[in-house]
Amino acid sequence: MNDNAKQRKVLVLNDPRVLEHRPDVEDEFLPGRLNKRVRGILSSLVVKWNYPEHPGRITAITDLLAAEPIAGVELAPGRVATREELLRVHTDSYLKSIYKLRGKHAWLDVDTTAVSPGSVEAAEVAAGSAIRAVEAVMTGEADSAFALSRPPGHHATSVRARGFCLFNNVAVAAAHAQMAMDCERVLIVDWDAHHGNGTQDIFWANPDVMLFDTHRAAPFYPGSGHLEEVGEGIGEGTTINVPLPEGAGDEAMIRAFREILVPAAEWFQPDLILVSAGFDPHRLDLCLNCSDEGFSQLTGIMRDLADQLCKGRLAFLLEGGYNLQPLARGVHAVLEVLAGGDPKVPTDPGVAAVTEARDFHLSAFGDDID
Repeated sequence: MNDNAKQRKVLVLNDPRVLEHRPDVEDEFLPGRLNKRVRGILSSLVVKWNYPEHPGRITAITDLLAAEPIAGVELAPGRVATREELLRVHTDSYLKSIYKLRGKHAWLDVDTTAVSPGSVEAAEVAAGSAIRAVEAVMTGEADSAFALSRPPGHHATSVRARGFCLFNNVAVAAAHAQMAMDCERVLIVDWDAHHGNGTQDIFWANPDVMLFDTHRAAPFYPGSGHLEEVGEGIGEGTTINVPLPEGAGDEAMIRAFREILVPAAEWFQPDLILVSAGFDPHRLDLCLNCSDEGFSQLTGIMRDLADQLCKGRLAFLLEGGYNLQPLARGVHAVLEVLAGGDPKVPTDPGVAAVTEARDFHLSAFGDDID
């Protein structure tokens, strides 16, 4: 740690109920037109498709934390989000339609969003864990928090499930901060490789929630998040999209955060910062070209911003990331920085290997050769 750093308490919300969201394409789903369409899509694939948002995503993270514990990190269970808490960002009719699926297998969207018998409670706990993370940092129970929420949330709109998401966890958390925790302004930072279309939609005209979203540019899923999408009405200017090309990596992301996010946040003056943390920008997830060290640097920027602007109030919520090794390593890198560690410096792939090779070979070309 550097001289200015100190060990910080990080609360990690980990609840076994989120593991009960287990869609399986081999299961019998509720019959209907949507089921027929999804089955048609899946049957046309050359390679068999399995549901990528599975419980192993969480266990990979917790297994690594058990093997390589971080001082200052404490695990705690989440809780169920109440209907009233979900109604702050979702419509009553949407919630009724989701609650009817409790205990059932069903497709919810043609992009293969699905539920299994334990999915509705898992989604309630995912949103409740996000709320619990906000409460922890707002009350001083922890310096920062990280909710291991699944199913993820940032593609869910107020009326629709999309992209493996049922409830918009970060939106529920932001609304709770404003309505129950006396936060006037909330900054949401979304660094998932996919644009947080649902979060943008929910806060599109809200001047008290700023969304800063880096993502791989359209037509990459979900096809939204264009540079010109900046919000409307009194919320115009509080939506900031930074679409990136396919090969973008650590340098592009870090520059976006330092050169766009930092001045925007300083202007906005949030009372709380929430991060929709997806780890599919990692180069091994084949969406963008980021590294564990890159996530470490981004976390350092977020930690410093929170310290500067909102008394350190900073909460992370898990979004995407489907290659288990970089997912677990990425979360671990984030937690190390939240706990007070120094952010690591990313380098381009191969630089360390070239340095090692240089040191090995140059000794053969020196003046002291026998």
